[in-house]
Amino acid sequence: MWRRSPRSPGLEICLVHRPKYDDWSHPKGKLERGEDPLAGALREVAEETGYAAAPGAELPTVRYLSDGRPKEVRYWAAAATTGAFALSDEVDRILWLAPDEARARLTRPLDRPLVDALLATLPPGTGPCP
Repeated sequence: MWRRSPRSPGLEICLVHRPKYDDWSHPKGKLERGEDPLAGALREVAEETGYAAAPGAELPTVRYLSDGRPKEVRYWAAAATTGAFALSDEVDRILWLAPDEARARLTRPLDRPLVDALLATLPPGTGPCP
C-alpha cells in the first residue's frame, strides 16, 4: 500500500510490524475459504493497517517455504484512501516510509523487490522525485 507523502514530494509505502514474528513486512494474510484473491488482499490490508485501499496493478507473486511448507503470496499495488491505524494482536505498528527506507526496513529479502515492482506500476509523476 502506498500514499503521496504528506511531508515531502514523492510517495510513502506502508509497512507493518508483526509482533508474533518481530518482523517488518508488507500487509498480507490468508484468504478465507472461497474468497477472491484481490478481495482478500484488500480485506487483509484494511484489517492490518486500518486503511481502505484502491487496488492497482498486480505485483509479482512471492513464493517461499515456511516450516517446510510452500507458501505463495499475491500482491497488488494499492493506494491508501481513508482510515487510521488501530493497534491489534496481529499488527502493533505501521510505518509510512520513502521507498528506499521501506526497502531497507523490510525483514525478508524476498519482500524487497516488491518495492521496485510497485514503483514501476505507478503513473508518471507519482514516484519519488529525484
